[in-house]
Amino acid sequence: MDNELSDIIEELRRYLNYLKSIGMEEIPVANFRMQNAECGVEIKNSVNQTSHSYPKIQKPELRIQDSKLTEAKSLEDIQKEMSDCRMCKLWSARKNIVFGSGNPHAKLIFVGEGPGEEEDIQGLPFVGRAGRKLTEIIEKGMKLDRKDVYICNVVKCRPPENREPEIDEVRACKPFLEKQIEIIKPAVIVALGRPATATLLNNKKVTISRIRGIWHEYKLVIKLMPTYHPAYLLRYYTLEHRKQIYEDMKKVVEELNKK
Repeated sequence: MDNELSDIIEELRRYLNYLKSIGMEEIPVANFRMQNAECGVEIKNSVNQTSHSYPKIQKPELRIQDSKLTEAKSLEDIQKEMSDCRMCKLWSARKNIVFGSGNPHAKLIFVGEGPGEEEDIQGLPFVGRAGRKLTEIIEKGMKLDRKDVYICNVVKCRPPENREPEIDEVRACKPFLEKQIEIIKPAVIVALGRPATATLLNNKKVTISRIRGIWHEYKLVIKLMPTYHPAYLLRYYTLEHRKQIYEDMKKVVEELNKK
């Protein structure tokens, strides 16, 4: 209950900061309906004017406006559905939506946290320094072709300064990620780093150094392997990290060979 209340307060704080940033200085209280069409956040409530009571704050609802996402049958359908997405505040600074790339029927999906600068420019996931490291892991370490796997991120627009995606941003993009996975139907998912792992396992308290290399399950159906994000390896690369990544990917290859 405390965690849910903290989430509500945090989302409301960010929403109010957003309203302030676009020039709003006050919010009507009576029968108010605060709606940000760009980011899809909607907070609804009312107040009894005669009693002068304060409105009860409800949890903000993030909605995909008029979405056909549930009817999507292909990755192209999903990509079309989010072609001009403004479900969260990240849309305002993006150059491109970074949807995903690779084999639409892949047995293996890599999921990162969000696009970086190069990805934002090119509209493709993992094409910068971290992307080159991931390619090395896939092709040299796992002996697979990058084109035969599928690569995407939790959020599809670049967070400022490559920071971690925030709660509202993850919540807005998560339905698109889940639909990608549902359509591809991989045998294995590799979660790259803590934010991706936390999102896919629906557990905000994960510590990647503790759970990497240990098999988990995505929605009790798909094998999921948490491991370090390639960007982490670029910053803190050691022989021990190299050994751990090798061990994690060896387990993934062994699992794929069973399919």
